[in-house]
Amino acid sequence: MEFMHNLYLWVLGLAESDYASLWLFVLAAAESSFFPIPPDVLLIALCIGAAAIGNSPMCFFYAAVCTVASVLGGALGYLIGLYGGRPIAVKLFGEKKVLAAEDAYRKYDVWAIGAAGFTPIPYKIFTILSGAMEVPFRRFILVSALSRGARFFLVALALFFFGAEVKSFLDDYFAWVTFAVFFGVVAGFVVVGLFSRRRKNVTTSSDNCTNSSSGTD
Repeated sequence: MEFMHNLYLWVLGLAESDYASLWLFVLAAAESSFFPIPPDVLLIALCIGAAAIGNSPMCFFYAAVCTVASVLGGALGYLIGLYGGRPIAVKLFGEKKVLAAEDAYRKYDVWAIGAAGFTPIPYKIFTILSGAMEVPFRRFILVSALSRGARFFLVALALFFFGAEVKSFLDDYFAWVTFAVFFGVVAGFVVVGLFSRRRKNVTTSSDNCTNSSSGTD
């Protein structure tokens, strides 16, 4: 636990580096396949620093760096899983976590990747397991880009408008915020899907009635 705390402080300290953007890229890429500390820590620090010197729009640049790097790191994790197979996933994360991830895949398919990319669920497990389970690469990249981009730009947007005032809130409730937004998005898609299906059924029924009437005539 002390090691993780020290690692967290080290990542936080990188915000003072002259190469902070490069470090952000490296950490975001590494976190997608093996590094334990999420890049949000450094992203938040850099956004607050940008706001302090009156350069808040840089928040979105940092979010873009995070997104690109994270997707590239996810692709690396995918390749590790593709060539290493399930055994390497088990060796890295343990049988229990891999079984849970596999169960999520069976139940939710692409939404499992999206949830891991957007929420604090360990994304690295799903990047490696996606390769091991030979999930279509293009679909994996698309969902990863959408979910990781939504996550990092959400943080950047909050800090752009509220700056340091929102930092303590994100520190305490980031997991709940991301879960709430994610499930809100999913609920939206479900509602739209149900509405479209219902409308399609009504249209089909109407067409059938029209055809029946024509046949009778």
